[in-house]
Amino acid sequence: MTTGLHASTLATPVPPPIPVLDAPLAPEALAEALRAFSRSYYAHHPFHHLMHEGRLSQRQLQGWVANRLAYQRAVPRKDAAILSNCPDPEVRRVWLQRIVDHDGTEPGTGGIEMWIRLGEAVGVPREEMEDERHVLPGVRFAAEAYVTFCKTRPWIDAVASSLTELFAPDLMRQRIAAFPRHYPWIRADALDYFKSRLTQAPRDSQQGLWLVQTHCTSIDTQRRAFDALAFKIEMLWVMIDTIHHAYAEP
Repeated sequence: MTTGLHASTLATPVPPPIPVLDAPLAPEALAEALRAFSRSYYAHHPFHHLMHEGRLSQRQLQGWVANRLAYQRAVPRKDAAILSNCPDPEVRRVWLQRIVDHDGTEPGTGGIEMWIRLGEAVGVPREEMEDERHVLPGVRFAAEAYVTFCKTRPWIDAVASSLTELFAPDLMRQRIAAFPRHYPWIRADALDYFKSRLTQAPRDSQQGLWLVQTHCTSIDTQRRAFDALAFKIEMLWVMIDTIHHAYAEP
């Protein structure tokens, strides 16, 4: 599998609608403001439109799956960083499940393993998935930036950054519908990761949203929550934009 840059117009994201606060928002208003960030979510990137319309080549799907593994592997590490910064044992007990979801309870289980199997199903050998030889520098930089953010910012800011999970189930449903229709050569069981996120993401996002509503009650903490979510949205956009342009078809 090779990559080749192809000159094309950069996709421009819609800026996150960060509110200007004169007073703290009430919990429900805060939740509504955070949900409004969905209009900037990377589900709106042209690469995803091409994916859901069945217009990606096998090479493009391979590039996407192989590169995104770097992000999949970053997720439990950022969650471990949140745990290390959080002084509340009740929060840690709840948050720990996210690491289990991705890493599994034993070898051969968990979301990362499901993603590697998706890579095999689209034609990327397991060895090439495991050693991340196809991961682009920009994708790796974006994934590591997320881990660094969660290591170095207050734990509740990192929790706020995770709230892109509010928007993930709709994207998973689009993929589950599009793949059998447009890419029937991909085994049905290879979509298990997407199916798992239909239950995990709503659970996780509701937990995260409740924590932000509970702990972000001042103008300062709410501004930081908005900034954190905006950072995560920008990081995801950079990641998919990098993949899009690296694997663009001539």
